[in-house]
Amino acid sequence: MSTKRFGLFIVLVLLLGSLSGVMAQDLTPVSLQLQWVAQSQFAGYFAALDQGFWEEEGLDVTILEGAVEIVPQQVVASGGAEFGIAWVPKVLQSNEQGVNLVNIAQIFQRSGTLQVSFVDTGIESVEDFEGMTIGTWGFGNEHELFAAMRLAGVDPEDTDAVTVVQQPFDMSLLLNGEVDAAQAMIYNEYAQVLEQVNPDTGELYQPEDLNVIDWNNVGTAMLQDHVFANAEWLAEEGNEEIAVSFLVGAIRGWLFCRDNPDDCVEVVLDNGSTLGESHQTWQLNEINGLIWPSPDGIGVMNEDSWNQTVVVAIDGAVITEEPSMDAFRTDLVEQALAILQERDADVDLTGEDWERVEVTLTPGGE
Repeated sequence: MSTKRFGLFIVLVLLLGSLSGVMAQDLTPVSLQLQWVAQSQFAGYFAALDQGFWEEEGLDVTILEGAVEIVPQQVVASGGAEFGIAWVPKVLQSNEQGVNLVNIAQIFQRSGTLQVSFVDTGIESVEDFEGMTIGTWGFGNEHELFAAMRLAGVDPEDTDAVTVVQQPFDMSLLLNGEVDAAQAMIYNEYAQVLEQVNPDTGELYQPEDLNVIDWNNVGTAMLQDHVFANAEWLAEEGNEEIAVSFLVGAIRGWLFCRDNPDDCVEVVLDNGSTLGESHQTWQLNEINGLIWPSPDGIGVMNEDSWNQTVVVAIDGAVITEEPSMDAFRTDLVEQALAILQERDADVDLTGEDWERVEVTLTPGGE
């Protein structure tokens, strides 16, 4: 290469680098605090980042993974992240303790919490818990269970009626026969049982080996994963527009994961998930089941579900009184949906026709 051409090449490289720097500076940096580590529970957010959806909306998003000691509400309230993901009752509890967080998109439309037992225990309903040993994680995860027990006339605090024990965040106590029924998320611990070998058959456990109680059917389900932000931050000039852009990208991520589940699982695995491919495939399938259908549009709050969550939260002493009317707002997510609808009139934002796929689990979920 001649000296002249080499010089032109260097100038071109410098110009491109400068242009790239300008483009990066034009992106608004924001952070999202998850409530746990990378897994399909958060697939839509990882997809939004991986597919460049947030960048196309003008945002430079950093996803902060969670851990046992990390409370997303505290992170967002202290300014460590603009957005967070958590269960609704946990945020309501934080608000009652003095922060001012607001639900801006109710992504999960239904609860994913189950109580799982083996068929031979004979547990088919909450009434059957009487005289049994029942596992729960505690740490605020017990409220749906306890509300259902009280509804069925089984006092969770009466040790003569039922034995309630704290279980680890796995299904070891159920598999070892130390509890008669264990708490499980439909997208995680329930699958962990189905990934284990039944010693009586030498094959993996099957759904017909288990009885499952779903709080959505019992009537004590509480709303779970949603996007929240600090009300004070939202009130600052320009931040509502940033929030709408964030929600547009996030919704695009969840649409991608609904319509391209295999590719979405790969995104999750590429982001460092410690769980195997079949487990993550199962998880995404069930996560999609918690989101779709979204009759009013993904992220829009169902007020009946909100009211039920509040009733159960008060009944379980999670909160002492009804939260204020501005504890959630739908206007920002509705703006995001309108933007997507304007871009593509045929975009499916409700998922009414979505159906679960059949997932084959492997030993250990690999």
